[in-house]
Amino acid sequence: MAARAATKAKAGIGLWALAIATAATRRLAYEWRGVSAGSHRLQRSHAPKLMATPRDFRPADPEVGRAILAGRLRLAGAELEIGPGGDPWDRPSPTRRFAVELHRFAFAPHLIACGEAGAREALRLFLGWRRLFHRPNAFAWGADVLELRVFNLAAGARRMSAVASDVEAAELTGSLLHQARVLLSLAGEPARAAERACVVAVAAGALTGVPAERLLDRAQAKLATALGDTVLPDGGHRTRAPQAALELLFDLLTLDDLLLQRGREASPAMVSAMDRLGAALRFHTLSDGRLAGFHGGEAVESEGVAAALNEDAFDTPAPGHAPHSAYHRLDGPKLHLLVDCGPPAAAAWSVTACAQPAALELTASGDRLFCGGGWSADAAGPQALRLAAAGSTVQVGGGSAGRPLTGFLARALGSRLVDGAVQVTARREENEAGVWLEVSHDGWAREFGLTHDRRLFVDGAGDEVRGEDVLTPALGKAGPKSAVPYAVRFHVFPEVESSLARDGRSILLRGPSNRGWWFRNDATEVGLEPSVCFRDGLPRRTVQIVLRGEMGQEGARIRWKLTPVEPPRPRPRASPSAPQLEPRPEDEPAPPFNLSAALERPVETPA
Repeated sequence: MAARAATKAKAGIGLWALAIATAATRRLAYEWRGVSAGSHRLQRSHAPKLMATPRDFRPADPEVGRAILAGRLRLAGAELEIGPGGDPWDRPSPTRRFAVELHRFAFAPHLIACGEAGAREALRLFLGWRRLFHRPNAFAWGADVLELRVFNLAAGARRMSAVASDVEAAELTGSLLHQARVLLSLAGEPARAAERACVVAVAAGALTGVPAERLLDRAQAKLATALGDTVLPDGGHRTRAPQAALELLFDLLTLDDLLLQRGREASPAMVSAMDRLGAALRFHTLSDGRLAGFHGGEAVESEGVAAALNEDAFDTPAPGHAPHSAYHRLDGPKLHLLVDCGPPAAAAWSVTACAQPAALELTASGDRLFCGGGWSADAAGPQALRLAAAGSTVQVGGGSAGRPLTGFLARALGSRLVDGAVQVTARREENEAGVWLEVSHDGWAREFGLTHDRRLFVDGAGDEVRGEDVLTPALGKAGPKSAVPYAVRFHVFPEVESSLARDGRSILLRGPSNRGWWFRNDATEVGLEPSVCFRDGLPRRTVQIVLRGEMGQEGARIRWKLTPVEPPRPRPRASPSAPQLEPRPEDEPAPPFNLSAALERPVETPA
């Protein structure tokens, strides 16, 4: 006990020392940016010209652009009425998130999609911003804001310059080059290093002149190094967020297209990274066409996913296992699960990580039934949504299997996740009967001395998934001395209707396809409780299925299954190792079933 306390104290001291050093470095970088801004104003007559047109592969919405032309600026779920030709820079924003998106120029792609009128408005808004914010400040020139502003300005620069005077065009290109230089100079934050180097390369590659060429070479060199750290061998992003992989792929596609316009070839590191990222996105895309929303990523809509992938990416089945990203897919005829089978990202890569080990997302007949909270760094929601209760997994004692940093540590180092699961193992078996998966983690060992095992089976012939969550004392630990409450949570996707059956235990789920599914269990207490799921950074109300109980020193076990409302079709005789369950009338709760015993029996793997 004393040794563990000493280790924890030493780790805490190390975090504080790192935070102080990081804060001091950031302050020096900020002051340098303030000094360099003045020199840039003197160099305006030597502004570069445009050489290429970066293509943003992300879908744009002309309706949003037309609303801006009419004087209604809609960003981040809020609206600012400025009137036609109004100035959003001289008035307070309705929310902080609105202000962030405004200074990121998130409106620019939608305006550019409106043709010449949209390009003129984007140029006018840029010139208004430039007059007030050419000198860096901590907000408008913060790294997260600057990164996306550089990209959006680079992607729209050609259209904006086409309707600009020579002086206005020089102002635009000169500012773009300067902002790109500042962005490349920012140190730290390895979780964004690849994205920022790629954005700088996009901006520099769009411009002519020796300074732009030098900046392009430097950015590409940094990008090659950063991609090696960021993109895992199986194509996953090192943060373990599927959406982070998607956004990086979008940036790389833009840079690849830009280099092609200039008659250059992408580096081998970049080509390899794009191939791997594409494969990982296919893996993380469920049957509703959306991404799985783990570790600071949302369930990105199918249009966004399709824009980054070729149509033939879906011609072949996705693999069942991403070994480096530590996710497993369990695919049946109509049921598809994605399960988090690894520890959260560590250190600087954990700023969006969530303390939700063994969480799952599930689609049935093309409807997403179970999801996570979908919290992201840009979400209008608290950091508490990164905790265990916001994932479709187990929560013990009202606590969480990890926590984000707060206060000065979070301001200096970002909201890194600490005290999360360290040891996570997964065992998978697969044959003609179906797919078995057992995930075990130590996320509850620190506080309660418990190990959580989640066992899952997806029927290979029928439409059925069975699960079992087991809490047992961890090796060498005594477990809780008194009764501890636990809850198994399944967050229901907002588009799904859910209702409690007459037995007070079964849940009827019905998605947009109108096909019904029964969720049955052997929990002591079953309920539907309020929940939230984030879409485009904004919360949407939904519900969660919560299976509650209490456990003592021996631990606890709770079993559940999901089956269609319609009677099951005749099936071929299953493998002897498959868990058996006789069909029962739909208004009766399912009896207990011993999945753990079935998993312990050997499974024959097809030749």
